[in-house]
Amino acid sequence: MAVELKAHADRLRALHSEELLVLPNVWDAASASVVAEAGFPAVATASAAVSAMLGYPDGEGAPWQEMFAAAGRVARAVEVPVTVDAEAGYGLRPRELVDRLLEIGAVGCNLEDTDHRAGGLSEAAAQADWLAAVRSAADDAGVPIVINARIDVFLPPAGIPEPDRVAEAIRRGRLYRAAGADCLYPIGVRDREVLATLVTELPGPVNGNSGGALDLPTLRELGVARVSYGPTFYRAALAELKVAVEKLRS
Repeated sequence: MAVELKAHADRLRALHSEELLVLPNVWDAASASVVAEAGFPAVATASAAVSAMLGYPDGEGAPWQEMFAAAGRVARAVEVPVTVDAEAGYGLRPRELVDRLLEIGAVGCNLEDTDHRAGGLSEAAAQADWLAAVRSAADDAGVPIVINARIDVFLPPAGIPEPDRVAEAIRRGRLYRAAGADCLYPIGVRDREVLATLVTELPGPVNGNSGGALDLPTLRELGVARVSYGPTFYRAALAELKVAVEKLRS
């Protein structure tokens, strides 16, 4: 099992240096199977979609046990590498977080710097130390999980004034990369020039979001390594279901 997980982790990491890694985020085994069968080389969960599917709000509103159980069903349904949106880590110690990920068959995780208990952002140096501890725990476990460090400064709840956001994202990203993050995810960036600056200034692969002017060709042109969609496809599926059942009622 450990050998297979290590191979999956190595493959997931390599995908960040090849063609743009497109991840249509999933929420259950069925959606994961659809994505894998369509030919995508990896599968990623979205916490907003998984928590909504389970009946909880996003932002660590769901018990971690339920979130990991759902992610485990995703991993069992596909043969490609799986990366899990682990939010801010649910208060788990680094080794326990890594062990839980590996137990369910995941070889990557998103870890965000929002402090869901205190509100706002975690202190950057403390977040970097925590990421370094997660990296060390993964190395000790023999499976180099892929850490996608989410930088939340562009989200309104972070409380960062707009003129300061780019500089703060770069500062945090450099700390997180030095701590062992494999990819940096400045979520919520919708401006082409801002994203171009981040791709240039941040060390290592950058995760972007597609939408509006930032379509896939533009993201490729800018040098983005990875693109994810959050709950987009979950919401689209529910919208289709709503149309179907309302048609049935009419």
